[in-house]
Amino acid sequence: MSNPVAVAVDGLHKSYGTHEVLKGIDFSACEGEVVSILGASGSGKSTFLRCLNLLELPSAGRLQISGEEVKLKSVGDGLRIADQKQVDRLRTQVTMVFQNFNLWEHMTVLENLIEAPVHVQRRNRAEVLDEAEAMLERVGMKERGKAYPAQLSGGQQQRAAIARALVMKPRVMLFDEPTSALDPELVGEVLNVMRDLASEGRTMLVVTHEMGFARDVSSKILFLEHGRIVTAGSPAELFGGGVNQRFDQFVSRFSQG
Repeated sequence: MSNPVAVAVDGLHKSYGTHEVLKGIDFSACEGEVVSILGASGSGKSTFLRCLNLLELPSAGRLQISGEEVKLKSVGDGLRIADQKQVDRLRTQVTMVFQNFNLWEHMTVLENLIEAPVHVQRRNRAEVLDEAEAMLERVGMKERGKAYPAQLSGGQQQRAAIARALVMKPRVMLFDEPTSALDPELVGEVLNVMRDLASEGRTMLVVTHEMGFARDVSSKILFLEHGRIVTAGSPAELFGGGVNQRFDQFVSRFSQG
């Protein structure tokens, strides 16, 4: 028996004026799946991810989170939120780790971690603080809770950002090229944390150019091109070659690099 669906989209479109970025995406991920989203720059990967937690509103289509359809209404040339309270609640279930960390510079690491759980989720501050300290230890940052982001390396900032997402107790974690802003020697420490999270059975959707992570950790691969899913399947199917010529060419470029 398969796990429940964690997130699903049906006929997802996104346009900016006359420029259509997403051109009708149908997709679902079950709880516990790790989905790597691959594609060249400009293929729509990050826009797709941002639509999943409504940082961007789709122009058309349907979105479900944990089996609950997001209430959207058609207005003019796009969609608008029909129930803000529902969206605010669902957003706490789908957290995002960004390319450039997005930590608040004026707050310590611990303050960054507890801000949303205390002020958005209205949880007990002392309880959240205990959880935040546990999550920092989880990502190898136990001694850095009182540090400010400017005092951390890029890898440490990204691990702190992952800990911040975890304190929200999300149903789904979204990662938007989480290693692309890091120096090469720092990439491994972030990928190791993500591998550990995957081994715990967390639901993760990862936009990445790290082919080793995609091949070894993912349960499913999506390959986007020009705003469409060109091919999808297991790593064994796609990385074995011969399923899709464009995917093979894409992977070959990274192998040569």
